[in-house]
Amino acid sequence: MTLTELRYIVTLAHERHFGRAAEKCHVSQPTLSVAVQKVEKRYRMILFERSAAEVRLTAIGEQIVRQAERVLEEAHRLREIAEQGQDPLLGPLRLGVIYTIAPYLLPRLIPMLNSRAPKMPLYLQENFTVNLAAQLRRGDLDAIIVALPFAEPGIVWQVVYDEPFCVVAPAGHPLTSQALVDPDELAGENLLLLGSGNCFRDQVVQACPQLAAPGGIDGALEGSSLETVRYMVLGGVGVSVVPASAAASWPEDRERLQVRQFRQPSPSREVIIAWRATFPRPQAIDVLRAAIVDAPPPGVRSRPMPAKSFNG
Repeated sequence: MTLTELRYIVTLAHERHFGRAAEKCHVSQPTLSVAVQKVEKRYRMILFERSAAEVRLTAIGEQIVRQAERVLEEAHRLREIAEQGQDPLLGPLRLGVIYTIAPYLLPRLIPMLNSRAPKMPLYLQENFTVNLAAQLRRGDLDAIIVALPFAEPGIVWQVVYDEPFCVVAPAGHPLTSQALVDPDELAGENLLLLGSGNCFRDQVVQACPQLAAPGGIDGALEGSSLETVRYMVLGGVGVSVVPASAAASWPEDRERLQVRQFRQPSPSREVIIAWRATFPRPQAIDVLRAAIVDAPPPGVRSRPMPAKSFNG
């Protein structure tokens, strides 16, 4: 069967009327009717029960239509792929973002990218780094936004911005009496951390030497997200270390929560875009990176566009 014949059959199945189906297919009714009859004769089967009132699918016709719909969908996808080969900014970009970046980056990134590549919508997924990396390797995602350290075979990456960490504490806490906090001062505090498996938790522990020592995080409380941590700090449960973009994005509530910077050198993280070295749309990555650099989350330092220097 040709794609045209499949389209006629599927349209007739949906419309249940030769005249309406022919109109939808932009052909005359005799043309569509003859084409369907030829298919039935060629394969020696009846696809439709015909009456003066309506057209109804037979049992075999229902099976044929279901398969024809899948074939037509795949044919449409082939056309999309071919068009994307001509225009790398045409068609969706499947982007994964870790939990501690997505809420603070995406509200700025999406409108900026839409203005620069309106025919390249983002299909978004939030997840942990390890899961996003696996999906990137499999080809389920086109690019991911994560934090260093990151190393995967066949994957290249570029830094898009540097993000300092900061301390959040309940108003009136002793740490809020000073302008800058030393990482060692967190030892002995009721510390709130993200749960195991979150890379930001590991980065906080590594950035604060006293926390990385044996027993350094014994008794630390855990929150499932940065928003949960914020509410725990607001409730006076303890203090926490959060990315600057999170602290800068939260509603101002100085009567209950205070933000303090670390002494230099401040703990920080490098945020990157990573993609497969074989990804056939490098121009899409360039546009994505430029949009992030030009509209970064609050509180971070964008990295200028390098001269095509990749890591991987």
